Amino acid sequence: MTVGSLFADSLHLLVPLPVILPLFAAGVKLALGGRRPKLQQAVSLTTLTVVLIVGALLMVGSQQYGPQAVQIGGWGTPIGITVVADQLAALMVTVSAAITLAVLIYSIGQGMAGKAEVAPLSVYQPTYLILAAGISNTFLAGDLFNLYVGFEILLTASYVLLTLGGTQSRMRAGAIYVVVSLVSSVLFLIAIALIFAATGTVNMAQLGERLPELSDDLRVTLQIMLLVAFAIKAAVIPLAAWLPDSYPTAPVPVTAVFAGLLTKVGVYSIIRMQTLLFPGPELNTPLMWVALTTMILGILGAVAQTDIKRLLSFTLVSHIGYMIFGVALGSVLGMTGAVFYIVHHITVQTVLFLITGLIERRGGSTSLYELGGLGRIAPFLAVLFFIPAMNLGGIPPLSGFLGKVGLVQAGVEAGTPLAYTLVGASVLTSLLTLYVIARVWNYAFWRTPSEGMVAEPGTVLEDTEDDDSSTAALGPGEAVGPASRLSDTTATASVVTSVVLPKSMVGATVGLVAFTIALTVFAGPLIGYASETAEELITRTPYIDAVLGGE
Repeated sequence: MTVGSLFADSLHLLVPLPVILPLFAAGVKLALGGRRPKLQQAVSLTTLTVVLIVGALLMVGSQQYGPQAVQIGGWGTPIGITVVADQLAALMVTVSAAITLAVLIYSIGQGMAGKAEVAPLSVYQPTYLILAAGISNTFLAGDLFNLYVGFEILLTASYVLLTLGGTQSRMRAGAIYVVVSLVSSVLFLIAIALIFAATGTVNMAQLGERLPELSDDLRVTLQIMLLVAFAIKAAVIPLAAWLPDSYPTAPVPVTAVFAGLLTKVGVYSIIRMQTLLFPGPELNTPLMWVALTTMILGILGAVAQTDIKRLLSFTLVSHIGYMIFGVALGSVLGMTGAVFYIVHHITVQTVLFLITGLIERRGGSTSLYELGGLGRIAPFLAVLFFIPAMNLGGIPPLSGFLGKVGLVQAGVEAGTPLAYTLVGASVLTSLLTLYVIARVWNYAFWRTPSEGMVAEPGTVLEDTEDDDSSTAALGPGEAVGPASRLSDTTATASVVTSVVLPKSMVGATVGLVAFTIALTVFAGPLIGYASETAEELITRTPYIDAVLGGE
């Protein structure tokens, strides 16, 4: 037996692992409690690394041998729990594993995962692993009820992470997030019940065959219910008002992983719905209007912000519109652009929030009115910000530019007045994105630091938060933020909180910035993979045959 045949025969065994491994590791860590923190960190890092490797193997396997379907427990369709790794699911699992791994390394450096600044180790890391399992479950789910379970896992873990520290602002934001998520979940559950009543199954492959047989009115009603439920998760306008008030209040690593991944779970679900369950153009026009309003109103909201976290939250909402644009076109070229842009945006949005955390630690604030001079006193941080910022703005030849060009080409290919309107809106949104990013650069990095943020020459700053950095002396005119903003401890005249950036925080950020560059360098193969994925999604047959066995 050759290595290739052995890999093909055993590939299906890998499909459940991105869900099982993080859940098992979370159980181990809960059993350990707060004991042996180094071992617990090693368990978390090893688990997410293995999930990343498994995701990469599933990408290769699904591309070579087609979608891989597994019936958990040996129960057949539609009784058993079906998990499926096609090219899209494998790609999303791989990217999400890379993001969660990098953010975990960052949070360990910040002290979140190892000290009690915001939560004990026994709470943060198991919850984080459960979140990672929930994300993988939503991508691999082969039936609607398992997808619903994945959403509920995300909701539970997200609420814990969102309210870490128990501050008033975080509890208020967490309450808003939970209420909105519950509304989405209830609507989703009602839709599942109605779909089961109409078709006798919740297996998505079977639904792909049975839903087209329903009457047009019933089918469109079910489609709208699912679309609204998923649109709330994806934070598209007019269902995105909750996001800018919820995400910025959380700890930076939590905000980063939420911004990068959780909204994409909603977009992923919309893609599945529009391609596998409800193929056809019935709701393409309403989706295009949703994409248009999301792009324009989202970026106008960003223009009005003076805090970097809120500004990035509004750009996050705005750029979801690009993905919905590609999905709404309903073509292979449009879906290719959407898939490529999802990968690009997950990475760039995450790394920009991580860099915002470094800016807050180095400058003491995320308010544009309180920052200044970081380009001179922290040039490496300026470079770290500049690269993904230009990428988000769509500057050629970066991946953001390539993704937007692909979507513009798809819109021109469609040739309808609404498609041309969206092409113009996408260009305008890109220009306004570049404008808001330029504002951040001008205020935080370019202008002279304010007098209240300049330390005396030679001041020695002691690191009281993390063991992964050392003391350093500031030179003449170097800026430092108020200690009260960098630590929960009370600042005194004799103790100044360090602005030395821990190596693991910087290392994780550098790794993700390098990943964004790699998306540009290897854009050709990635676009080719996205094109194959789009064809597989629109064809539907490979997915259905993998689950139902060609019956």
